[in-house]
Amino acid sequence: TCDAVDEVFFVGLDSHPSKSIIDSQCTGYGGMISFTVKDPSKDRHYLCDYKMIMFAESLGGVQTLITYPLTQTHASIPKEVRDSIGITDRLLRLSVGIEDKEDIIRDLASVLEA
Repeated sequence: TCDAVDEVFFVGLDSHPSKSIIDSQCTGYGGMISFTVKDPSKDRHYLCDYKMIMFAESLGGVQTLITYPLTQTHASIPKEVRDSIGITDRLLRLSVGIEDKEDIIRDLASVLEA
């Protein structure tokens, strides 16, 4: 993680509450990662200033994509419900694509650590 990131949600982490279920039922963890940023006022920067990662509505591609659930996938859900399930102005979702992992890490770091 880096200073800009507050919390990471990934089923492959030992701290994830469903990890034992996934371990008993699956052979991998997939490429979907959610995380919260400490400063939501920088959301446009966190979504748009990458060289390789693309800001997208859908996470269904082979390239690494990032989305902002608050105004995209979960915008029609009432605020009280969104808040209760953690869909806040600090949450971002990343669908990891087929690019080289070091390129993805470098691109994320260039934006999140800027």
